[in-house]
Amino acid sequence: MLRIVIVGGGAGGLELVSKLSKKLGKKGLAHITLVDRNQTHLWKPLLHEVAAGVIDKNSDGVDYRMHAARFGYHFQLGTMSNVDAENKTIYLDPLYDDAGELLLKERTINYDYLVLAVGSVSNDFGTPGVAEHSFFLDSLSQAERFHKALLNQLLRINQEKSDSAKLSIAIVGGGATGTELAAELHHVANLAKNYGMPEMSASRLKISIIEAGESILPALPERIATSARIALTKLGVDVLENTRISSARKGAFITSDDKPIEADLLVWAAGVKAPDFIQQLGVFETNRAQQILVNKHLQSTTCETIFVLGDCCGFIQDNGKWVPPRAQSAHQMADTVAANIIGIVRGNVMKDYKYVDYGSLVHLSKYSTVGSLMGSLVSSSMFIEGRLARLVYISLYNMHQFAVHGWLKAILVLLSRKVSNIVGPKLKLH
Repeated sequence: MLRIVIVGGGAGGLELVSKLSKKLGKKGLAHITLVDRNQTHLWKPLLHEVAAGVIDKNSDGVDYRMHAARFGYHFQLGTMSNVDAENKTIYLDPLYDDAGELLLKERTINYDYLVLAVGSVSNDFGTPGVAEHSFFLDSLSQAERFHKALLNQLLRINQEKSDSAKLSIAIVGGGATGTELAAELHHVANLAKNYGMPEMSASRLKISIIEAGESILPALPERIATSARIALTKLGVDVLENTRISSARKGAFITSDDKPIEADLLVWAAGVKAPDFIQQLGVFETNRAQQILVNKHLQSTTCETIFVLGDCCGFIQDNGKWVPPRAQSAHQMADTVAANIIGIVRGNVMKDYKYVDYGSLVHLSKYSTVGSLMGSLVSSSMFIEGRLARLVYISLYNMHQFAVHGWLKAILVLLSRKVSNIVGPKLKLH
């Protein structure tokens, strides 16, 4: 039986394992294994909401073991440490419990086809002090760590008698994560007064977004960036553009002209790269962002039995531009890899990958949603905002749920989430 191993259960990886399990696994045509270092999947665009505390992983996450039991694949909890492409084997690090006790020794998994969907991590560009003093939002555990620190700071400010006492948060990176987090934090500061912190409000919050480029949201059309900047400014967010950070220390980012931007919480959300271990494997060709280079079928350029998708995939388009690390890219890549692996089993010709940009959306909490529709949705780029943009934004999350759960289960999951939002607390307090 064909052995297919997928490493990484993010947006693309989980959608892929769902598709392959339906088409191959349940029909006895393949033995499918998913490997991930976490036990729960959460759609990465929602991590800033976990960090702010407006959603709970228990209601919005997908338990890999439960999903595997339903779809008929195998789940292995672990971190991949090495790939032996010649012998078609991956190695998983030893697994320890919270007390440091060894649970599982180093393991190996053999494959006929391997799919790497290990995502991306924040790129601090080697800036001194950033790794030691900043919060990152690359994973569920990092988002939860920030949330605990945020709650502690909210409690501290709530106890301060002076109205001049403020909670200051500095966010480096004016992309989608940075701007969306800033708006969500403003919302949370106002929510806190209804959850045991009567002295807390957004008026006691000082948020700075620090962007090295000429504009926030540099990858998006200027009109979207302008609209988002106006919305953030109305909320009192200090948007600092053309501001480079040269280092970080406890309680402050230091700009290139040696000026400190002091804050109680420092967040780094500037740029992404594929995880460092990919280059350390010495197996793949990579680009400057450490992404694995692939051919037109999304196979590694060094080994045709290894497919790559998502943020760690380096695919250069006909126009000379790299496919951007977005959820829609991972979704489209998962479709192509699924079709090609199924095609291999059935003896069909593999299909070429072609990225289609359907536009971009930025959701600024309850205050605003702005974006553009592109590609086959409209004849040309169309700017949208308000309720229409919010509806499209929600539909993207819904599409992911349908791909992961199937239509019936996804509808039940979405209904459950809606009910939870109505009857449950608006702010997670632990």
